[in-house]
Amino acid sequence: MNRLKTGLKPLLWSGAAFLLLLLLAVPVLNLPALLFMMVPYVVLYSTLSKGAFALHTIPVWVAAALIVGPAVLIIGLFFLLPGIAMGHLYRKKEPAAKVIRIVGVIVLAQLMLELLVFELFLDLSLLDEMSSMIRDVFDTVMAQNTLATEWTSSHTDTLIQVIINMIPLTFIILAYVLTVVSHYLARRIVNRSGLEVPAFPKARDWKLPRSLVIFYLIAYVMDLFMLSTSKAFLPVALMNLVPLLSYVFAIQAIGFFFYIAHHRDWNRAVPVLIAIPVLLIPPLSLIGVLDTAFPIRKAFVKSQ
Repeated sequence: MNRLKTGLKPLLWSGAAFLLLLLLAVPVLNLPALLFMMVPYVVLYSTLSKGAFALHTIPVWVAAALIVGPAVLIIGLFFLLPGIAMGHLYRKKEPAAKVIRIVGVIVLAQLMLELLVFELFLDLSLLDEMSSMIRDVFDTVMAQNTLATEWTSSHTDTLIQVIINMIPLTFIILAYVLTVVSHYLARRIVNRSGLEVPAFPKARDWKLPRSLVIFYLIAYVMDLFMLSTSKAFLPVALMNLVPLLSYVFAIQAIGFFFYIAHHRDWNRAVPVLIAIPVLLIPPLSLIGVLDTAFPIRKAFVKSQ
């Protein structure tokens, strides 16, 4: 394996990690910085020895803490752990699906752990703070008489409860978006260094297990009889599970269109453009359900 033990490239990636930490203090630019924060750590850990990785990472953290403040190290640590995990899996040449699954779970666990740490050790409930912020916004709008006259404080409370109940889904999507983006970029960079990292299967080959359709239908029917404002475990779980599975089948639908594009020799941009409404319009996920449940792809092969 051709490791980047010396040379300019490790220094450049250390510089990238340093720059991303600094951008956390810059409004507007801090959000894109968070999206790419994991990539330098993945590249460095994959291509350097553990000692060299530490030598390239620790000075970056010290310098960033001196310039921006020690709080930046908390965010750096948040992305360091999944970055190391992804780099370790790259070294072992694990399949892309396993990499995304494991690292996504790590990021998700860290998000949940942060809520717990803030509440137990800092006596700060992020959920309460979010509720107060939303309530203040609606109280201000109501005071200005810009909301519908039927809107009351009870409607605001209902909305807040629904938003809080959907936090698990939000965390899951956020965790896997960060993981997929990091994997997409880091794998290509690491491959150029000489370490072959398995690619994710082509979109046209994506296929969910058929049993997932039954699972989705059961969850969907059960969710119809649940109250969205309930705090009980089952309603909250279903409230998050149903849209999550809907997103999963939307991704399957995208794979279906890539399959058609491949066999019909469509322009590569066509399935990419189709993917946008599929992700934005939930009912279109039904295409993914049908593609999983029935062998509808055969019809497009036969018609060639």
